[in-house]
Amino acid sequence: MRERFASGFDPFVLPFLIGFFFVIGYCILGIVRIMFQLSREDRRMFLLSLITPTTALKNIWDIFANCLLHVKLWKRNKVLGFMHSSIAFGWFMLIVLGHIEVMLYCPGRIHLFYYPIFFNYFVAENESTIGGAVLFFLMDFFLLLVLAGIALAIIKRVRSRIFGMRRTTRPSMLDRVGLYSLWAIFPLRLLAESFTAHISGGSFLTIPANWVFRQFLGNDLHMLPTWWAYSLALCVFMLVLPFTRYMHIPAEMMLIPMRNAGLKIRHARKGFARVEVLSCPGCGVCIDACPMSVKKANLKDCTVYLNRQLRRGNEKRIEEISDKCLLCGKCEALCQVGVEGPALRIAQRERRKYGFSQDYSGIDVAPMAAAAKGAKVLYFSGCMTRLTPSVGKAVCSLLQKAGVDYVWADRDEGLCCGRPMLTAGRTEQARQLIRKNEEMILGSGAGTLLLSCPICYKIFTEEYNLPGVRVVNYVTFFNELVEQGMLKLEKGDLFYVYHDPCELGRGCGIYEEPRKLLGRAAGITEAPKNRAESICCGGSLGSLTLDFQHREAMTLNALKNLYESKADAIATACPLCLATFSRYSERPVRDIAEVLDAQSHV
Repeated sequence: MRERFASGFDPFVLPFLIGFFFVIGYCILGIVRIMFQLSREDRRMFLLSLITPTTALKNIWDIFANCLLHVKLWKRNKVLGFMHSSIAFGWFMLIVLGHIEVMLYCPGRIHLFYYPIFFNYFVAENESTIGGAVLFFLMDFFLLLVLAGIALAIIKRVRSRIFGMRRTTRPSMLDRVGLYSLWAIFPLRLLAESFTAHISGGSFLTIPANWVFRQFLGNDLHMLPTWWAYSLALCVFMLVLPFTRYMHIPAEMMLIPMRNAGLKIRHARKGFARVEVLSCPGCGVCIDACPMSVKKANLKDCTVYLNRQLRRGNEKRIEEISDKCLLCGKCEALCQVGVEGPALRIAQRERRKYGFSQDYSGIDVAPMAAAAKGAKVLYFSGCMTRLTPSVGKAVCSLLQKAGVDYVWADRDEGLCCGRPMLTAGRTEQARQLIRKNEEMILGSGAGTLLLSCPICYKIFTEEYNLPGVRVVNYVTFFNELVEQGMLKLEKGDLFYVYHDPCELGRGCGIYEEPRKLLGRAAGITEAPKNRAESICCGGSLGSLTLDFQHREAMTLNALKNLYESKADAIATACPLCLATFSRYSERPVRDIAEVLDAQSHV
């Protein structure tokens, strides 16, 4: 037996080596392919970030925190966080400790890729290894940690509701093969190391197991079959990994430095977009998050299924899923990897021809610019505010009470901010509108651009180039007026629940300012799902195909969440949310500007 251990090789390692070199080779080829798909500028940014000390350190920390410890998932769901991190971090530590064992006890074998993985088969316990009792303990501890995670994963697959997930994804055939082989790896490792513990040593987990096995199986434990099984399970998992959702394991380690380098989705199927799709873990968190999932017919239109179809290249389903989405961003906000579902869908829409050829480049905005000239604040209400005139009227009333020198730029006529064109994938037409609006705003000479629509606000801050012009949302602006004493408010008796609009909250990260402002004029309570988990009102213009019946179900679901606050009325900071909720709400719905106007005085 000792001669076999001393030889440093056994045929059972071959399956592992086959799987190992296959997955490494596949990943290297994939990285090379993706690098060539990046634009020259993106490739330069990415490579430069890898050698920039601060970014390199951030990459290391983010990979450790997100790929191994799953910090983001811990914050959302501690049980799911433990399940994922115990498997990922536990497996990582088993590999690290295995390498430490080889370096300490047989450094001449460190060049053998399989040696740290099968250390307990090849190295017999002797005076030197006995001194490594702490290492043996840690190896058993992290093996137990991984086994605990595997047990939770099995329970989750059978009863996901225990973990707070109403729905999970249905795995494909290859996903099942990868899943079952992953589940098999660590129980088989426990068996293999337990069968050899009386020869190679062990600790609190493997030595008692060895004693039990020896009582029933005798001294000859027939250990080799279990090592073969362990090696085969590793081989199967690595062979199917590139073709399953488990490709997210290596893909996310590339996504994180690319994201930290500032790369964006520029092509629907290549480069950074491809890395995002491969990084999707297929966990299904986005299914419960998606507001469309209130209708069973929409369950397979969530981001996780879009990513699956993108991997398969099913063009019909890709088109259906991309067009139906509301682009509310909740899937992205809750995704532990941060897969940009809305951006991926818009990129798919850009690939298609809609037969739309409207040209906005010839529009003359000089009269609008001339009409707005001279004012310090230019109020751009946007299409939706003009369709809900009570909002624009309240905003102007507040500006007048505060003595602000302003002009309502698009009161009688104006151009769309470009958002609907962008979400439909009509980028060139959107750019034409953006250039015309830039010309009008800069021509007015105003130093501040005030927006009452969060959709417009997000587009103006992200897509426009307005040097010397401050772009501000009205909740921020009115907060400043109140703090400066220019706008005086009296607190009323009503209690409001504030609904976070998708674009203002998840889109722009503005959560506290509207609550602070509303709290100055009224009582305020919270709905169970708020801030990043706020439920879309269902009126979003992001969907190209979602029908009225499904939108109604979403609106009622969002209202149900708001009603749980027991508030007297609902307040929001989006004219689209105001119009949508007002159709169905049993309680009054007001825009923040309307609430403030009613409680303000000169």
